[in-house]
Amino acid sequence: MKLSHHTFKSILRSTFLKNPSKFNLKFTHNHASSTPFYTSPNNQSPNIQKLYHNDWLSPNEVVNIFNSLQPNSVLPVFNHVSNRKDYKPNESLYNVIITKLAQVNDFDSIDNILKMIKTQKSLRLSDGFFYDLIKVYGNVGGLINRAIEILFDMPEYHCWPSVKTFNLVLNLLVSSKSFELAAEVFVGATKLGVAIDACSLNIMIKGLCKRGLLENACQVLDDFPQLGCKPSKMTYSTIMHCMCKKGMVDEAFELLGRMEKDGISADAVTFNVLVSGLQKHGRVEEAMKLLDRMSSIGCVPNKGTYQEVLYGLLKANRFVEAKNFVQRMRSRALIPSFSSYKLLIEGLCEEKLLGDVEWVLKSMILVGFVPKTGMWRTMLYKVLNKNDNSTIVSFCDIVQQQ
Repeated sequence: MKLSHHTFKSILRSTFLKNPSKFNLKFTHNHASSTPFYTSPNNQSPNIQKLYHNDWLSPNEVVNIFNSLQPNSVLPVFNHVSNRKDYKPNESLYNVIITKLAQVNDFDSIDNILKMIKTQKSLRLSDGFFYDLIKVYGNVGGLINRAIEILFDMPEYHCWPSVKTFNLVLNLLVSSKSFELAAEVFVGATKLGVAIDACSLNIMIKGLCKRGLLENACQVLDDFPQLGCKPSKMTYSTIMHCMCKKGMVDEAFELLGRMEKDGISADAVTFNVLVSGLQKHGRVEEAMKLLDRMSSIGCVPNKGTYQEVLYGLLKANRFVEAKNFVQRMRSRALIPSFSSYKLLIEGLCEEKLLGDVEWVLKSMILVGFVPKTGMWRTMLYKVLNKNDNSTIVSFCDIVQQQ
């Protein structure tokens, strides 16, 4: 029996669909890259197969399919989808593709995707798209210069950056110590139509303080009102920290007074900066008074505050006071650092205060710190030299428990 051409095609189609493995067919997408991406329909997941059918797909369905792809499959599948007449890639799809490519550090391909986007005149991208894109280049790829280029290229994509996106680039530059570039970007805010806010100024103050340019940082602080911005606790704390590093502790306290006059209450972070500055310059008595002052004004000291005072006492060789201060910390469920315990035990051993050493040792073990061999050697040497039998027995009991 002679089959018509239509009947033959129907039989071939039904046979293929029933038993696709019977045919060793290979399909390739005729794209400029000539990259083979598809071996046979049954080798792909049911979701991915949908991309090769003539059925209409919603944008969300396409995005979900791409979310399931491995990074090395994204580009060839995208080549196929972008040539479908019933589908135009949108921002959500580009977001997924860029995220996938970043996972394998394929930033050359991301650059090519951006060139393709630029040719799509009807596509309008949001500021959020560029915010995420800049994070990918800056944080994942470490390509800071490229992040700057994208920021200033945004108007070419018919999108103007928000101050949030602008500050992201500014912070990337300051964090990477690219201070000169940060200054150039800051000056370029007007060109991008960005209105500088308090966050922008705080980032610049952080950068100036990192460089030790205290005078410039104070000048930026003075410029806050002129730009319609109000400094925050973080603004003042950053400058105070820089002052304390330079030994200008008294000036830092003057700035605290100015801060309080401006109606900004200091928090634990601010006080910690000052306590740390005092103890590092040997002013431990003042540090302890400041700790008490915090409690009196309703600002609860945290572990960092207590730890700084403890370091000050240890550095001043005031070991008995330090031991009492550790008791104070433990009564507040605060745990001193391992190095604090080590220095305290060594100091008490030198002063042959073995009863205090025993208490500190038990406290140390109670919070989960295990003394190292050198510490045991120091303690036992002092105990044996003193020939204190009761303490020797107590130490031996502690050793056996470990």
